[in-house]
Amino acid sequence: MVTEAFIYDAVRTPRGRGRQAGALHGVKPVSLVAGLVDEIRKRNPTLDADRLADLVLGVGAPAGDQGGDLARAAALVAGLPDTVGGTVVNRLDTSGLAAVLAAAERVRASWPGRADHGELVLAGGVESMSRVPVGADGGPWPYDPATSHRTAFIPPGVAADLLATLRGFSRTDLDTYALLSRERAAAAWAGGHFAGSVVPVYDHGLLALDRDERVGPPDAPALTLERLAAFAPSFAALGEQAGFDAVALTRYHWLERIDHGHTAANSAGVADGAALVLVGDERAGTAHGLTARARLAGAATTGVDPTLMLTGAAAATRRLLERGRLAVDDVDLFEVNEPFAAVALAYQQDLGVPAERFNVDGGAIAMGHPVGATGAMLLGSLVDELTRRDARRGLVALGSAAGMGLAVLVERV
Repeated sequence: MVTEAFIYDAVRTPRGRGRQAGALHGVKPVSLVAGLVDEIRKRNPTLDADRLADLVLGVGAPAGDQGGDLARAAALVAGLPDTVGGTVVNRLDTSGLAAVLAAAERVRASWPGRADHGELVLAGGVESMSRVPVGADGGPWPYDPATSHRTAFIPPGVAADLLATLRGFSRTDLDTYALLSRERAAAAWAGGHFAGSVVPVYDHGLLALDRDERVGPPDAPALTLERLAAFAPSFAALGEQAGFDAVALTRYHWLERIDHGHTAANSAGVADGAALVLVGDERAGTAHGLTARARLAGAATTGVDPTLMLTGAAAATRRLLERGRLAVDDVDLFEVNEPFAAVALAYQQDLGVPAERFNVDGGAIAMGHPVGATGAMLLGSLVDELTRRDARRGLVALGSAAGMGLAVLVERV
């Protein structure tokens, strides 16, 4: 009999701006994770930490403050028993969700007939982009010229503009989607949708942040398309002057040019943050007195063209739905990462997902994208929203740089 993997709890920090002036810049990544471990234990007083099997963390740039085996360090800093190890997963933008999937796979692979306490794993992700900037971890893609040339590397922002050009998305289309994401995030915060999962962050006993920093307070001036239209394109110089447009047009030769429509307002901002999900089998839930919130019902990974790179979420979703013999209409809610507006629009276009079931509480364009943590954050938000709506089935998906995708299906218990 197959062992099922369940989600017993999910928490996250607020997302801080990934800049030195951001509210979470002074908080180390290990501290962000340790604070969430403390919260999981407070929320689940019957949890026996001696029975935790592992702490698995996704990290998009494992260098500097978040290098080495950050998961093991976080487990020790949080005061978990020495028997709790630590594992770091790097799958770029999909790292946080991949960490949860790795935990689920471990739970599902636990030996039948083992001790009655079952298998219980903490998993999630962390990224402090104010302390460890994008690219700080190096690597052959994109820093080795031979590898970059062979794979036709272009930066993700230029790839987003390429995707928008290929699909015919205008600047107004991109800004309109961005405005919707921001309005939904503001409404979700105002409506208390994140109250049950967002854990305030303290620094030396002082409150550092208790809400997503990029989401303005309730009395902030209303955003308008006119305000968004005032932002200048962010990737035009990179594409036109640094030569990346030419690289893209070598592969997509039927295009005359790339229209650069993505800006700081319709793209996800770099961010700091962490998320944790408590995953275990049914025996573990019974042994620890825990109540399952959702079942991890399926997953799929895939790769796509590394130059265009940003269509992986849709490709992984198709594969997942095909494996499960499901249609889009069988899924109540979709949580899909929004690194750029064109990515969200293309996903909806490819799969025919209606707006009322897609990123209903806003997304990364509004709240930020702490690369290693975002997937776990989306999963927790999805479970919360399924519960709030008394809905059954949800799907979370992310694409990543280098052209990869990951999708996970959950069913509420």
